[in-house]
Amino acid sequence: MSEHTMKVIARIRSPFSGKFGIPRQSGLVKELRSTIVFEPEFRNSDALRGMEGFSHLWLIWQFSEAARDEWSPTVRPPRLGGNVRMGVFATRSPFRPNPIGLSCVEIIGIEEQGEYGTVIVVAGADLMDGTPIYDIKPYAVYADCHPDARSGFASAQWDRQLKLDFPDSLAEKISDSSLLAALRGVLENDPRPSYHKDPERIYGMDFGGYNVKFRVSDGVLTVTDIAKI
Repeated sequence: MSEHTMKVIARIRSPFSGKFGIPRQSGLVKELRSTIVFEPEFRNSDALRGMEGFSHLWLIWQFSEAARDEWSPTVRPPRLGGNVRMGVFATRSPFRPNPIGLSCVEIIGIEEQGEYGTVIVVAGADLMDGTPIYDIKPYAVYADCHPDARSGFASAQWDRQLKLDFPDSLAEKISDSSLLAALRGVLENDPRPSYHKDPERIYGMDFGGYNVKFRVSDGVLTVTDIAKI
């Protein structure tokens, strides 16, 4: 059997222009809205016929910012504080022999957007803006849902939910209410690396055309500044 070169069929448009702040898994911030824009070769609405009957999709995509020639058999998962090594194939680390990601997203709408043709608007994506997508498959409950499945070291509920101190004077700088709601969700889920604990450190995150600065102390994330990029 000959090898087949995979093609990029689409790219995602999301509020994240950089890696910092992207949720650690898909679905953690349901307020996040992203748009799947197909490459010109694949802008054919017939390819989406029947998709309206599904609520969720699987996205198969490339960790384009994590691609490298070398690989390691072990990685340090954020779930374990970044201090314990686990086998790469027992984790969802982006640093893999093949930099392939898998995300489950909710379909918000399938619509026409001028020169881009038919696009898919989704919720809960954990992809950086411009991420190449190799394939899209429908989520099928009868096959994909396993309520009794075990999740190993990732079985515990993610416990880095923070209280948010977001002054109205700063929140008012973002006029798009849906973007603001998504930003709140991202911040509440603690966008910092797992090993960062310095309460005096000011972080900067680019999100939806804004640079957002914040600090975290005693379980409270305080937004300190927002500026248009």
